[in-house]
Amino acid sequence: MQQSGASETEVTWEDQQNINKFGRLNNRLHELDDEIKLAKETNENLEDASNELILTDEDMVRFQIGEVFAHVPKEEVEDRIEQMKEVTSKKLEKLEEEKESIVAHMAELKKILYGKFKDSINLEED
Repeated sequence: MQQSGASETEVTWEDQQNINKFGRLNNRLHELDDEIKLAKETNENLEDASNELILTDEDMVRFQIGEVFAHVPKEEVEDRIEQMKEVTSKKLEKLEEEKESIVAHMAELKKILYGKFKDSINLEED
């Protein structure tokens, strides 16, 4: 009795390691997407705060430190916001680089796994 077009390919230990690695990379990719989204939102919020600060005429502005608001000189708040934007931008850049690296590694693993298992394995997301 023959199966309808499906070929039986033995899964070696190395193949299983590649499949597991692909799964871990895929999970990390989803985590990175969430982190990148959050970093972009933070950057936008900081940019909005910076723009609002430019429009204000007050010398002292309320600035949130932890869970409290403190009256802080406008220039100091501008400096703090700029520092926060720099930190967030660098973090976003690192996350984007890590994402590119993971996507490249996943593409390599897909090539290897599809080369061996052809239609017997599905590595695409629905």
